[in-house]
Amino acid sequence: MSQKVGVLSLQGAYRLHAEVLESLDVTPVDVRAPEALAGLDAIVVPGGESTTMSFLLDSSGVREPLARALRDGLPALGTCAGMIVLADEVLDGRPDQQSLGAIDIAVRRNAFGRQRDSFEADLDVAGMDGGPFPAVFIRAPFVERVGEGVEVLASVDSHPVLVRAGRVTVCSFHPELSHDLRLHRQFLEGCA
Repeated sequence: MSQKVGVLSLQGAYRLHAEVLESLDVTPVDVRAPEALAGLDAIVVPGGESTTMSFLLDSSGVREPLARALRDGLPALGTCAGMIVLADEVLDGRPDQQSLGAIDIAVRRNAFGRQRDSFEADLDVAGMDGGPFPAVFIRAPFVERVGEGVEVLASVDSHPVLVRAGRVTVCSFHPELSHDLRLHRQFLEGCA
């Protein structure tokens, strides 16, 4: 039976993640309401706008059931804004912005600059075969502090951009834009 992976579909790049999951023979589930969390093997929290996503987590009623599922061990992959949403601490966020605290990191929003400062980089990812991973950074955050048990898998200019703690993996970039399935595949293998 195929893995059933939720994609938080409130705002942002959720459709592209669903397409990647389908190409990996995984059943994607749009998560827009609390009941969509039932029976998931994992969840992807996509890129988008983190303050808007935070607001929509509340207005949809998804925040508390998702936070509970994460505390209970639901594996999660957060990309760009998803990294911010899953982080323990958000630097430079709005005063009322709440994160889910799923991974013990401090993240700085838009750390690499504005839209015009977007870039691509080939990353050497710890434990990933097949050469560098082509990463697309758009108004990207980076990690300023990693907590105990958080493994840094890739960095740019000494700033962590891909980290993992247990079954939660977060990255500053958009792997769904790279046409390289290795990061999603690696995450899914860790969920099995």
